[in-house]
Amino acid sequence: MLTYYVLAPVVIAVFLYLFSSNKTNRIIAIVLQAIFAGFAFYLLLLTRQGDVVTSVGSYRGLLGITLWADTMAASFVLLTAILFLVAAIYSLHEENSKLFWLLMFIWEGLLIGIFLSRDFFNVFVLAEVATVVVAILLMYDKSKRNIFDGLVFLMANTVGIQFYLFGIGYVYMLTGVLDMQAAASIIAFLDRESLILPYALLITAIAFKAAVIPLYSWLPKVQGMPRAPDAVAALLAGLHVKSAIFLFIRFQDVFAPIASENLFLVVGLVTAIIGVVMAVSQVDIKLLLAYSSTAQIGLIIAGLSINDPGSYAGSLYHMISHALYKVALFLIAGVLIRIYGTRDMRKITGIFKRDKLIGVAIILAILGVTGAPLFNGNVSKYFIMSGADYVVNSLMILINLGTILVAIRFAAMLFGKPDETYIGKKADKSSAVAIYFLCTLCFLGGLFGERLIGFLFEFDLAMSPYGYIQKIITLAASWVVGLLLYKYVLSGNKNAVFFGRIRAIDLNFRGICFSIAAFFAVTLAVVGFLG
Repeated sequence: MLTYYVLAPVVIAVFLYLFSSNKTNRIIAIVLQAIFAGFAFYLLLLTRQGDVVTSVGSYRGLLGITLWADTMAASFVLLTAILFLVAAIYSLHEENSKLFWLLMFIWEGLLIGIFLSRDFFNVFVLAEVATVVVAILLMYDKSKRNIFDGLVFLMANTVGIQFYLFGIGYVYMLTGVLDMQAAASIIAFLDRESLILPYALLITAIAFKAAVIPLYSWLPKVQGMPRAPDAVAALLAGLHVKSAIFLFIRFQDVFAPIASENLFLVVGLVTAIIGVVMAVSQVDIKLLLAYSSTAQIGLIIAGLSINDPGSYAGSLYHMISHALYKVALFLIAGVLIRIYGTRDMRKITGIFKRDKLIGVAIILAILGVTGAPLFNGNVSKYFIMSGADYVVNSLMILINLGTILVAIRFAAMLFGKPDETYIGKKADKSSAVAIYFLCTLCFLGGLFGERLIGFLFEFDLAMSPYGYIQKIITLAASWVVGLLLYKYVLSGNKNAVFFGRIRAIDLNFRGICFSIAAFFAVTLAVVGFLG
């Protein structure tokens, strides 16, 4: 039955390609996507009774293609179905061609295939086709800037995936299989020295796809493209990168005898710190959100590497929490850019006076991203930090302070005198519905966070009253410090030159290739010599 979960979005894609010129047919496709989300929820219910396994075709065992759904995979299939449903609703009133709708839903099928596949080579094929589809969507506008950045994205991913291809070749040479579960069983009995090279090759490719330091530069580059479709930029940050983190989790399990948790704890923390520094320096609304995504990716990687069940579960839940509020923020940014005709946050003022609906949505999304009580980010960040030692916990508080600064910078657009030029311009109904649906999920994800972690990932966790009160006090103090820093350091032109230099930091294609090679060399050295 799992085959249909991969094929159903492709069927919707073909339907839209044939009939998408009529808005009524788009609505039908949205209804079909909603039904598909219902079936994704049904799959999650099934996996709570045991893993669901499907062999594609007549081949069985290691010779065939096997799709495997456990509760974690089913949770991300459901997340994928929900976010693509939201993207379809948001894009309902946009004048997009048949090609756009075709590629969007093919992209969904490919991501679901990645979540369900347990075969190294199948993942390679699915990931590469997804990269091509995303590149075409990024270049959809056909402007020179979009085509150039889209090609850089495509070529950089081509370089990164070569490490993956060599890695799976090495794994096959060592184990004689490409099935992850079978490979893990064999790898457990192999000499550690023989695993160093394939692990470094594979994890370099995955780290590039996940956009960690120093391999992160492609993500803000493509998310900040001037005319990239809003839904594409949102799904890139909220979902596409999560597929790489999902593979990171799988590969760490496969290479358990050699997987380096300390290395990725450091990588995650450094990624998060640099991400918030880059984010607070931005004046472009989409670049601010893009670098903020980099920071949250780093936080997730660090949480997964703490070696604590609570932090691990919190990181899994943060992948979902971040997907919901970050997609909401990107869609809000798209609405604001359409209304104001600019991406410069300094020129966008008085949102709350001009359009209270969007203003409230911004507040709700910001409460989610900063980890405010009763919102999803609060639950996920609490558990990530629950297993951290004093030093790591302090760094995570500092990272959340940076996130608050980013949120304050974003929220500054709510206030001030609205430009009379834009009075009367508001978000269309479908965009507002999509955004508020996500904001509602952010609230529900905080209200029922502990239960959802248990339901989605089968972890029985509970917040301690003392720890929760301590976290609220820390968050309140962070907000006070953040407001003071914004008023006396970030606002005005006092540090304009300094922030301008930070904004200018960027890697060209050659620099991206060098960073991939450098990451591979460091991983090889750390795993090989420091163990």
